[in-house]
Amino acid sequence: MARAMKVSDSVVIPGVTPAEVYAQVSDPTRMSRWSPENTGAQVERGAGSLSVGHVFVGANQRGGTRWQTRCRVSAADPGERFAFDVVGWGLRSPLLRIAIARWEYTFEATEGGTRVTETWRDARRRWPDRVANAVDARLTGGRTFAAFHERNIARTLAALREDLAVHPTGP
Repeated sequence: MARAMKVSDSVVIPGVTPAEVYAQVSDPTRMSRWSPENTGAQVERGAGSLSVGHVFVGANQRGGTRWQTRCRVSAADPGERFAFDVVGWGLRSPLLRIAIARWEYTFEATEGGTRVTETWRDARRRWPDRVANAVDARLTGGRTFAAFHERNIARTLAALREDLAVHPTGP
C-alpha cells in the first residue's frame, strides 16, 4: 500500500495577527510549549525568529525514548510562512545525516484572528513503502508516520491556540 506523504491541519487563533503567531512559531525554542513530542531546541545563533539557512537541534521524546534532530530552516517569510527540514537524527546527537521530513507553518489573517496551518511532509521519498511502513510501525506503536503525525498536529495546534488566543472580556 502506498503511504501518505503529507498530513496537514489548521486552526484559527482569535485575537492575534499572523505576525504575532509567526514570531512565536518561528522560534523553535518555544515549540515544547505546544508539541506533544518536542522537549526543547538549541539554536546555533540563540533564541528568536530564524532566517532561511539557520540550523537548530530539536530534542524530542516519545514514551521512554529520547532523540535529537538537526533541522535547517527552509522558509522564513514573516507573518506568512515558516518551514524547516529535518536533515539529521540521533539518540544523543543528530549524527546520522538523513532527510526525514519537512515541517511547515502558514499564517493567514481571518476576521478577528489568524488561521495557522501545520503540515508534515515525508522526505523519505526514496524509501520503498514497505520499508518505511515497517520502520514507522516500529517507531510509532503500529501506525504510519502520517497517521501518527495527524494526531500530533491536531494536539500541537490545539495547544498553540490555547496558549496564544486572546479572549476578549465582556463589558
